[in-house]
Amino acid sequence: MKISCVGLTKICFVLSVSLCVVFFLFIPWMKHGSLYPPPLLECNGTCRSGHLESLLEGTRLPPQRHNRSVAGWKNYSAQGAGQSEEPLQIEDVFIAVKTTKKYHSSRLDLLLQTWISHAKEQTFIFTDWEDQELRQKVGNQMVNTNCSAVHTRQALCCKMAVEYDKFVQSTKKWFCHMDDDNYLNLSALLNLLSAFPHNADIYVGRPSLDHPVETLDRVKGDGSASLKFWFATGGAGFCISRGLALKMSPWASMGNFISTAEKVRLPDDCTIGYIIEGLLEVRMQHSNLFHSHLENLHRLPQSTLLQQVTLSYGGPENRRNVVRIPGVFSLEQDPSRFRSLHCLLYPEVSWCPSKK
Repeated sequence: MKISCVGLTKICFVLSVSLCVVFFLFIPWMKHGSLYPPPLLECNGTCRSGHLESLLEGTRLPPQRHNRSVAGWKNYSAQGAGQSEEPLQIEDVFIAVKTTKKYHSSRLDLLLQTWISHAKEQTFIFTDWEDQELRQKVGNQMVNTNCSAVHTRQALCCKMAVEYDKFVQSTKKWFCHMDDDNYLNLSALLNLLSAFPHNADIYVGRPSLDHPVETLDRVKGDGSASLKFWFATGGAGFCISRGLALKMSPWASMGNFISTAEKVRLPDDCTIGYIIEGLLEVRMQHSNLFHSHLENLHRLPQSTLLQQVTLSYGGPENRRNVVRIPGVFSLEQDPSRFRSLHCLLYPEVSWCPSKK
């Protein structure tokens, strides 16, 4: 019986020491108000300045811990941790708008009247015709790509190649591609891009499919193996950091983009995704803040409209596919709803209805 008591005493002693060790190991986490280990700072969901949604999919962090994780990402620098960047300004963004002769009046005039008027020097219009009237309005911001005006894969890739080269020649931190039927919310764009360091590998946009594209690898391989990748649809717009854009150079600069697209036989936005995800193996950041005319825009909650980065509108075949904005202008006066949206964002604009 005495031996059993001694053994029991030793067991109790060992258990007490073990509990003390475990307690002291958890003190650092408890000081921060959480028993979760520090999460990996990875964003693969919708991102906004001061708020990265889906930071860790499937992991619920307390609010205090979540905010600290966001701050860690915001202060991250590819050249050294803890070096915070200067606040992002619209001057840091190169905005490329792709258009064609057919839509110079019907689409571009609307954009020039609305959001482009607040980002004239940052927005470049890439077209396929030397329009003297448009040239007088925007000057050197109009770029005649000398590409074909037909809506083919080759023509689209030709314009994207010129967009890319023009951005590389600039000193801008971000390259953002838009179509001529996109309304770009400049404030929401800056909020989104501010969540990422421009010198890291960032490719952000909205996929048009719910699955990655699969194609034969005719660039790295001999075409016998397939390759899967996500791509951001050009119809909704997308952005690429300068650091990543420069890494695309072997397959995108000085006409290489066209030859790459021809090898894989894909349109312009798909080729962008092929280069970034397929060849460079950089994951696309999926965001639901970009919207094309292919979505049901009428279903977007009105309370979220001013937080969206891009919006669009339906074409002749579906004119009712527009966002719902009450008041301001009627649907007959503003069929795209861009003027109404613009007046909500910039109520001081002279042509907006005055509030009484």
